[in-house]
Formats: sequence, structure tokens, C-alpha cells
Amino acid sequence: MAVLLAQRLLQSIAVLFGVAIVTFLLLHYLPADPAALVAGRSATAQMIANVRHQLGLDLPLPLQFWNYISGLVHANLGRSYVQRSEVATLVAARLPATLVLMACGILVEVALGLTLGVIAALRRNGFIDRMVMTLAFIGVSSPQFVVALLLLYVFAAQLSWFPMSGYGTPAHVVLPALTLGLLGAGWYARMVRSAMIDVLNQDYIRTARAKGLSGSRVVLRHALPNALLPIVAMIGIDIGQFMGGVVVVEAVYGWPGIGQLAWQAIQQTDVPIIMGVTMVSSLAIVLGNLLADLVAPLLDPKIRIR
Repeated sequence: MAVLLAQRLLQSIAVLFGVAIVTFLLLHYLPADPAALVAGRSATAQMIANVRHQLGLDLPLPLQFWNYISGLVHANLGRSYVQRSEVATLVAARLPATLVLMACGILVEVALGLTLGVIAALRRNGFIDRMVMTLAFIGVSSPQFVVALLLLYVFAAQLSWFPMSGYGTPAHVVLPALTLGLLGAGWYARMVRSAMIDVLNQDYIRTARAKGLSGSRVVLRHALPNALLPIVAMIGIDIGQFMGGVVVVEAVYGWPGIGQLAWQAIQQTDVPIIMGVTMVSSLAIVLGNLLADLVAPLLDPKIRIR
């Protein structure tokens, strides 16, 4: 276990370093000039040059990258050009809201996807199977903003069951989590169905049935645990995606997460915030995949940890 953990940590550091390089180069070769943005529209060339010097943008690119990496090592994500605050402070203030939405969204999509996928696999090629797969296809194909606006119109505007927007109470998280869950459940349902069909055709499942075990015990005790491996891997990916990739959902529902922070930074060309959110999201993906690698052997003993 220790060797595996050390290998994964080294791989994670290499991945994060690669993300830092790509993000740094892409953002620093943008046509927009952050110094001109900070100085204002009425700034003179000398004022813009002064701002560029204060921000360290006049330094050689390798030195700028070294300063950035040195800051990351010390958990320093830089300082916002527009908001004039530490990026780490801004991200930390938005992080609780994002974590709540992430946890609730994953819970909804896994619960729906797992249930529908198992039902479809047990009713393979039947009417229920075709209906579930049709709904799954609609779910994965629906744009986030369409689902979000539809849920808002029905459950907030018409029925008044939930608030239109905001953050702070359990009622506020229901519609955003349901939006994410409905969209993600389609992927989980398709994956669970495929994995369950493969597992149900294995010899040990036929042996369990021949021993007289009930259908529910065969499914829950023997088939389902062996079909969960792709789900665990997908959850690890979703952790990172939900950390910074739910901009549309956060915008529609006025959810104050780091996705909304990133969108505002993109509009303002606030490079430090964009890079900070990117690195935090990458770290979440790496940690999610690392967690999935560590959990997988617990679900399937055939996976050996060396």
C-alpha cells in the first residue's frame, strides 16, 4: 500500500506540474493585456508600464514561471489583478459552497444512475430497459442551462417549492443538485447496465443461483459490488469536474462557488484567479482518482496492491 501510494503521489505531482506549465503558457500568450485592464481605460502608456512592473509581468517568462511555481509550493496562488485580494483567500471563501454542491450532485447522480442501471440490466432488452436507456440518452444530451431553467420554472416559479436562487439552506441546494444529478445519472445508468450485464453472465453468478440464493441477494451481494469499479473511477473524475466545471449551473442558480468565480475572472481577464481555480480543480481530479485507486481493491479483491 505504501509503495502504491508513493507511486500515485509522484504521478500526481507530475500531472499537476504539467497542468501548471500548460495553463501558464496559454494564459500568458493571450492577446489581452492584464496590465492595461488593471490600469483602466484612461491610463497612459507609462501608467500601464508601471502596473506591468508592479505585477511582475515585465520579467522574463521563465522567471515568471519560477515565481509562480515557488508560490504554488508554498500554497500561494497569487494575487487577483481586479479584486486586489489573495487568490487563495477568494477560492477558500467559495470552496464550501462548491463542496456542498459537489457532494449533493454526486449523491443524486449515483443514486439515480445506480438504481436505473441495475433495473435496466435485470430487464435487459425489455420495455423497461429501453425506457431507461432512452431517458439516459436524453439526460446526457440535455444542455445544463435548459434543464436548470426548466426545473426553475416548474418547481420554483410555478410550484414555489424551492427558492429561485441563493445559498445557505438545504432548500437552496435541491434544484442545483438535481440538475447535476439528472445530467450525470444518464452516464452512470449506462455504465452500470453494461457492467451488470457482464457480471450477471459470469460463472459465479450462475453458481450462486444454483445454490438457491434469492435474486435480491445474488444481485446485491455478488453482482453489484463487482459492477461498481467503473462507477468508483467515474466518481473520481466527477469530483474534479464539479469543483470547477459547473459554471452554467452556478450562474443560473446564483450559486457562489468557484465555478462562478472562474467565470467572472474569465470575463475580466483576471489571470491569477483563472490559474488558481484551474490548479484547485486539477488537484481535486488528482485526489479523486487517487481515492478511486485506493478504494478499488476494497471492492474487488482480485485487484492486488503491490
